[in-house]
Amino acid sequence: MERIMAIDYGDARTGIAVSDLLCSLVGFTTVIHSRSPQATAEEIGRLARQHQAGQLVLGLPKNMNGTEGPRAEKCRAMARLLEEATGLPVALWDERRTTVEAHNILSAHNYHGKKRKNTVDAVAAALILEGYLAFCRR
Repeated sequence: MERIMAIDYGDARTGIAVSDLLCSLVGFTTVIHSRSPQATAEEIGRLARQHQAGQLVLGLPKNMNGTEGPRAEKCRAMARLLEEATGLPVALWDERRTTVEAHNILSAHNYHGKKRKNTVDAVAAALILEGYLAFCRR
């Protein structure tokens, strides 16, 4: 089985979470700091190769009513860029509330200010990955 990499794509910071070999839990997280979609895609490709990921899961931000806005279109464009840059399949995963949930988790563990800002995207990616792995187990 190949690892799965989840991505919480953002304009300045992109959270990354990679599963363990059994695809049962999150094994690695990091944040990419870049405003360039191309540079972000290249770094994701490098991390995917380094961690031997066989699939990418990209968080797709939807509005609470299920519709998609401009942010979702940016993510769809990133999905196309990632498929070209990595040659890996990219699944889009509804990420509603993951960032809110990530902030709640970090607040509960007393992460504030810069410490939170540098961690929240990786936590959101981990939540995307956990949701996707749970879906795959069903």
